[in-house]
Amino acid sequence: MREIQYKRLDDNCFNAHSLDSFVRHQDVTECWREVDNKWVLVPNPFIEDWTIEQCRVIAENIVQHMNQDQTGFGAFDGERIIGFATVSHHIFGETANYVELVCFQVSEEYRHRGIGRKLFAMACGEALQLGADKLYISGHSSKESQTAYAALGCKHAEEINEILAEAEPFDVQLEYIL
Repeated sequence: MREIQYKRLDDNCFNAHSLDSFVRHQDVTECWREVDNKWVLVPNPFIEDWTIEQCRVIAENIVQHMNQDQTGFGAFDGERIIGFATVSHHIFGETANYVELVCFQVSEEYRHRGIGRKLFAMACGEALQLGADKLYISGHSSKESQTAYAALGCKHAEEINEILAEAEPFDVQLEYIL
């Protein structure tokens, strides 16, 4: 196996077809839901699986925003992107200076190798440079995704960004203190 390379995303290493071989697949069995002011795991079986069209829409969105109002980082195995994270440049919040972790994904066959942890650290470094105190995450509610965020040190957000929460009502709103 080649050494994984980490790069800031730009026009030289990322384009609208960069995610064509990316595998966003997850077999979900349980998701976290807030019930009577308590977080509980509930059965919610489904398969999350991006099509090539979905990958291209996401890649085009990253291209549109990178180095304008978002900064992106990628993990590469050769020329193939196998993980990515993007951070918004928009600071928000009344009690803290938050920036959003917009995208955070590792291709299925590369998970559990520390790639996500490295990309997360790069995103946190960028958030600090932008003047943030905390990283804000509207995270997938699956048991596996929430376990990964908890392992990174993320907690439930003290302040909820209502726009993000309404856009993805089943996501769990998280924060990470920088």
